[in-house]
Amino acid sequence: MKNKIRIVFVGVSLLFLAVIFRAAQVQILNRHKLITYSNSQVKREVKSYPQRGHILDRNGSPLAINIKSYDLFTYPKGGDETLRRLEQLEKIVPQLNFPKLKRSAVKRKGKFTWLGRKVAINEQQLELLKSMKDITVRKQMSRLYPNHELLAQTLGFVGIDNDGLSGIEYSFNEKLKGKAVIERYSKDAKGRKIKYKQVSVPGKSQDLQLSIDKDIQASLETFLKEGVEKFEGESGGAAVMDAETGEIWAMANYPTFDPNDIKKTKLHQRRMSFVSDQFEPGSTFKTLTIASALENNIVKIDTNYYCERGRYLVGNHYIKESDNKHAYEWLSVEDILRYSSNIGTTKIAFDLTYPNLRKTLKKFKIGMKTGIELPGEAKGSLDSRVNITPLRLSNISFGQGVATTGMQMLAAYASIANDGKYVKPTLIKVTDKTKVKKDRIISKSTARTLQKMLVKAVEEGTGSRAIVPHFVIAGKTSTAQAVGKKGGYHGYNAGFIGFPLNVGKKFVVSAYVKKPKKAYYGNTVAAPIVQKVIKSILYKRKEYNQLAKVKVRTGRSIDKVRIKQSSKRRVVKGKVPNLLGLDKNSAFNLLDRTKIKYSYRGFGVVSKQFPAAGEPLTKGTLVKLQFKAPAYD
Repeated sequence: MKNKIRIVFVGVSLLFLAVIFRAAQVQILNRHKLITYSNSQVKREVKSYPQRGHILDRNGSPLAINIKSYDLFTYPKGGDETLRRLEQLEKIVPQLNFPKLKRSAVKRKGKFTWLGRKVAINEQQLELLKSMKDITVRKQMSRLYPNHELLAQTLGFVGIDNDGLSGIEYSFNEKLKGKAVIERYSKDAKGRKIKYKQVSVPGKSQDLQLSIDKDIQASLETFLKEGVEKFEGESGGAAVMDAETGEIWAMANYPTFDPNDIKKTKLHQRRMSFVSDQFEPGSTFKTLTIASALENNIVKIDTNYYCERGRYLVGNHYIKESDNKHAYEWLSVEDILRYSSNIGTTKIAFDLTYPNLRKTLKKFKIGMKTGIELPGEAKGSLDSRVNITPLRLSNISFGQGVATTGMQMLAAYASIANDGKYVKPTLIKVTDKTKVKKDRIISKSTARTLQKMLVKAVEEGTGSRAIVPHFVIAGKTSTAQAVGKKGGYHGYNAGFIGFPLNVGKKFVVSAYVKKPKKAYYGNTVAAPIVQKVIKSILYKRKEYNQLAKVKVRTGRSIDKVRIKQSSKRRVVKGKVPNLLGLDKNSAFNLLDRTKIKYSYRGFGVVSKQFPAAGEPLTKGTLVKLQFKAPAYD
């Protein structure tokens, strides 16, 4: 009797273990989309999505579209028959990796086996494949980026299953991809393929229209590449932002990649560094320090500071100017920004104190993410302590010891261009400008004062290579020490941020080049990139190219009053020409023709010029012109 009980107990235990084992087996198979039934049939679930939504630029030009491709799979029978089928398939679709397929097919006898994913085949190949018994062909849409490298890091790319893996493709994956229908494939008892389709309605995918202007993007990438390669920089970044709506018209990093051929790219090429990499901003940060001092009524534009003739002891460290040749004595706040004085900015920060400075910097979103619609945005870093040492305050005031991103600084300058109102940057086209949220972070008077100071920084200070003829450009250079991979400083990052003032639609352009070898000053390396981008926008677009024509109420153009005299001017090689009395068009044409750099103020005819006519003309000479409306008898 006891033996019978033992036998029954053992039998029940073994049955219980078998049930548990079977349940575990089913659970494992389910994870891999395989479902096992009592009749030993195996079923494969394949998700089928609607056509992925297109990505378009602000004018409707395609940036990411779809092309027809095909998935191929089989349940290999193994042995010679499978090898014959694969040899037949190789003749039809030779681009598949057949050595690998043969090895896989032998091992996976009777199991679901992919033969190819997103294979491009023509109609003739398709008909031949459909006639093959053991091969299943499923139509699939593949992603195509028709402009190749253009906007690559912003757009990102998709994986084999059309899932967005980076950039906009990742951020808006649910909207672009839609909801799937599950297709189920299996074999019956005789080994024949059966397809089941789950009864469900797929969620429609949606197109996405970006704020990007394809033409501006192309120009930006061209000029950025030229700048990085000319000065042999490690990399570079640039962007254009509408200051009133926050729309990003263009954004790029160089080097870049082609998302159509992702296997040949490196990880650092795919990253949108303008958003994801943080670095010390350098002298462009001085504008924010001065903005805080103006807002807190610590200084006025004409407040003077003694700049210690180029060496200022703070703690046990000497603060020096960015160029050791500069030994400034008394400089006004306006001149401190114009000549980019580290010592002058330090003294302003000491009067301001760190709590006041930090409060303003937080309004500019320093140390915070801007919220741009891209994955991996860095927030930078800003010392969170209530107070800090004088040396650290000095460093932060001129852009060291603080980390920002290119996007943070672009948005900060956009708020200055936008008369003190901060707008969140966006990559999505704004259709209703009345709904754009604008936060006032500094007063209109402070913003207007900064604008005037930044114009002088371009026309009379460190940013002369950003001058655009016929337009007023405000901006600031940066020559920041670059942090090395193992700590400390190694090399420099050259940067410039600027914007035109005398335009209706306000926009800001930023560019930087990391660790250039041939030169490193912001005015030499980065300002020309920004100048070319601004110039291309202003000169080529209808809404801007009429703005350079100055008109008076009578309908006459003051700039055409003395056009006859312009033809009589004599130019002597190596000498500054006589420009007095010329209208703008004549003066600019003469200077452009002789390739002489210049800046100007006012309108009408030239009333003053510096250097004077006949002075020696060197390669770096900048001719400054003062225009004045002519008097009539």
